[in-house]
Amino acid sequence: MKAAVFHAPGSITCDTVDDPAIQDSTDIILKVTSTAICGSDLHMYSGGIPQLRPMVMGHEFMGIVEETGKNITHLKVGDRVVVPFPIACGGCYFCQHNLPTACEHSNPEHYGPEGGLITEKGGALFGYTDLYGGYNGGQAQYVRVPYAHFGPRKVPDGLSDEQVLFLTDIFPTGYTGVMWGELKGGETVAVFGAGPVGSMSVKSAILHNAGKVIVIDTLQYRLDQIKKLTGCETILWEHPKEVIEQIREMTDGRGADLCIDAVGFEPDRNFLDRAKAVLNFEKGSIKVLEACMSAVRRGGTVSILGVYPVNYDNFKLGQIFDKGITIKSGQCNVHPIIDTLMDHVQSGRVKLDDIITHQLSLEDVATGYEIFDKRQDGCVKVVLDPWKLSEF
Repeated sequence: MKAAVFHAPGSITCDTVDDPAIQDSTDIILKVTSTAICGSDLHMYSGGIPQLRPMVMGHEFMGIVEETGKNITHLKVGDRVVVPFPIACGGCYFCQHNLPTACEHSNPEHYGPEGGLITEKGGALFGYTDLYGGYNGGQAQYVRVPYAHFGPRKVPDGLSDEQVLFLTDIFPTGYTGVMWGELKGGETVAVFGAGPVGSMSVKSAILHNAGKVIVIDTLQYRLDQIKKLTGCETILWEHPKEVIEQIREMTDGRGADLCIDAVGFEPDRNFLDRAKAVLNFEKGSIKVLEACMSAVRRGGTVSILGVYPVNYDNFKLGQIFDKGITIKSGQCNVHPIIDTLMDHVQSGRVKLDDIITHQLSLEDVATGYEIFDKRQDGCVKVVLDPWKLSEF
């Protein structure tokens, strides 16, 4: 089969690899009909999160059931399903407590309670390094889906791939960031980052009846697109202090009720930012998180959806304590909410596919990664068709 294979930072190519096979009685083999490039994939692409051996990429995918293990009874060959990006057994303590990203069984080589930098990680994820299970991902023509009795969801008739594909990750992730804010209606939500997760956070804030949604980004074209799609207010990030001042001016001096960091450890950085990271032996920067903690009101909530894989010195614990900020973070637990979100899509309460800017063949995956990483050609979201012929 054809698959997008990570070889080294900056090198992801469409290769011919062995087809996947059933390995366990609760596996299925899925013929992938649509898959997408996620911002988290760029962390591997940039080298920010290490991976030493080749791996099939991708954790946003859906398709048609091709083969089932003997203990799969609720799915049959030909069923069309969408697959949550965490791999979870469904039966352990954490899965039973709606925390499938902490599954005790899916990542046996590297799982543990500590949450260290390279040891004792959480549950497994599709196509996201050996630290998170080493499972091949779904940027491929076929993929093995473990624990298929628990993860995949059937797609209702009448919904296209594009309408439901983002139920795999970015819509549940954005929704979770808003859900953590416990909105009652009428609040101000500030979303830092107008990429795919930020865009889904905006849509989710609207679903939760936010009174005002403010989106902050360094790229005007992304701000223009999300404003066109949702009617939100926007701020172009040129200097963090000015951004914070504008948010306070828009909230009677208090700050936003909820700030969402949809950027993570690899924001746009200048030379001084990069030099500081080198001196402190850190990867990337927490500048966006610091802006969130300044821009949120006293007693407000900061939701961290962007990835932070390492520890950082000079973390502003004193500010968090003085302001009484609640911080919630982590990988999104898709399984407990995906059915509710599917209903939002099916009912038309939310539209997900309008953020797609590029639809390419899987053979053109190298181009897809490049334009997404470099934000070329107005790129916001790339969707790949594993069965489409190359256009290049």
